[in-house]
Amino acid sequence: MPETGQSWQQAFKALPEEAAQVRAWVGSRVQHIDAVVVAHELFVAILGTRPDVIEMTLSTAGARARITASGPAELHALHTHGPGLAIIAGLSRYSGVTTDTRGMWAQMQVGP
Repeated sequence: MPETGQSWQQAFKALPEEAAQVRAWVGSRVQHIDAVVVAHELFVAILGTRPDVIEMTLSTAGARARITASGPAELHALHTHGPGLAIIAGLSRYSGVTTDTRGMWAQMQVGP
């Protein structure tokens, strides 16, 4: 039986005060208690590269939700292994760096 899902994508200004908008946007779409915190940490990790814009993507499939934050520059170890990584890894089932090394993602279980 094929899984169904949805995807949303939104560009946010790369400013610390935009983190509140990211949290609200994710919280209104992903039904998981930790999704907002994970999205915040992903956003902050990309914010460290000093981009103009951070692209946030939410994708669902069955009982899974994936949150991705990406920017225009490649991430360095400081951004992908900083203090937020422990939060992301602890609150999500899987996490990693995108194949183009310009973003980070986390996958969470959202259903039964």
